[in-house]
Amino acid sequence: MQKGDYLYQQYINILKEELRPAMGCTEPIAMAYAGAKARQLLGRIPEKIKLFVSGNIIKNVKSVVVPNTGGLHGMAAAVCAGILLGDADKELEVISAIPKDKHEELKAYLETVEMDIQPSYSNLVFDIDLFVYAGEDTVRLRIINHHTNIVRMQKNDEILLDLPICESSEDHLTDKSCLSIEKIVEFADCMDVEDVREYVGRQIECNMDIANEGIRGNWGANVGSVILHHHEGSVAKKACAYAAAGSDARMSGCEKPVMIVSGSGNQGITASVPVVVYARELGKSEEELLRAVALSDLVTIHQKAGIGRLSAYCGAISAGCGAGAGIAYLQGGDASAVAHTVVNAVAILSGTICDGAKPSCAAKIASAVDAGILGYHMYLENQQFYSGDGIVTKGVDNTVRNVGILAREGMRETDRTILEIMLRTP
Repeated sequence: MQKGDYLYQQYINILKEELRPAMGCTEPIAMAYAGAKARQLLGRIPEKIKLFVSGNIIKNVKSVVVPNTGGLHGMAAAVCAGILLGDADKELEVISAIPKDKHEELKAYLETVEMDIQPSYSNLVFDIDLFVYAGEDTVRLRIINHHTNIVRMQKNDEILLDLPICESSEDHLTDKSCLSIEKIVEFADCMDVEDVREYVGRQIECNMDIANEGIRGNWGANVGSVILHHHEGSVAKKACAYAAAGSDARMSGCEKPVMIVSGSGNQGITASVPVVVYARELGKSEEELLRAVALSDLVTIHQKAGIGRLSAYCGAISAGCGAGAGIAYLQGGDASAVAHTVVNAVAILSGTICDGAKPSCAAKIASAVDAGILGYHMYLENQQFYSGDGIVTKGVDNTVRNVGILAREGMRETDRTILEIMLRTP
């Protein structure tokens, strides 16, 4: 692969699409974005709101604090924050500029607006279908498959946008079938770092900033701080701790942006922060760090392309594998080292459930990073899991494909059961 090749440009496009800034957990922020865009079309503040959302959206919005709302959480708070105070042009940073003196205004609007929230009537995993009303005017806005993918905009009888409904989470995105572990390593080797500095560099800066805040402050269950307290001096545990701390802060409403990967801030943090921790401990250059983080991101994206944006499979596991791969590459690992690291890590924690966005995500992130690092350490000791060991099969990309089948098809009923349990739990 060489700069200027078609495949090289595809990899650049994938990184550009998948690394995006967001403030707060991305599912409530997608709802806030829908609200802000709908209000923009309506031209005034709605008097009535009707919202249909898919189960995975409900799961990922139920328990997290929506940033810049004064500690509010849940779907109503998310959509109303976007409607009343959001800036649709900022997309996933839609509510990043709400001043504190507007929090009471938001609470008052929540208490007075007529609102009806129901489960989606569709079978789509990611579906936000919003109707807003004021006087005689009605606006409908629908987002499916990923967080800013608007497929329907309608004001009264005028259809402003109507795109075909596609069930793929990769709808309107660069085809990711070109990804393979061997080619990802080849890309990282030949990559012009200036081609990725803008967004990978911002990923490093933003995600380390929120990780540091997670260590300093009192956020969630303080998983990162607990790990540091009991494992002082271990770079591996420090990598786990700082990744967890970023999630500690993010899940509890920290008003700092992150760079997301595959639609997830937690995955963006997990894929980058551990690699940064290792790079700084080892005295690696900025160029080496950018290459290793880009590789970690692409390994994460490669796995998530087969799994989907939202599922019963915890996405942090994929990003933990990516981080392990990035750490291996950072220390001189070639394609074989990266492949063995990924297979080993996948074999350890695949099947960890996603039961929504919440403080315990930080603990899962710590375990995922730990598994990624263990996968690399196994490789260094000439140890590995073999084809036929569970879902592991011959060839790293075939094993990645098996994980996609497990998550996308095998865990559908698990996803429904998780949602049922969550909805009957106060």
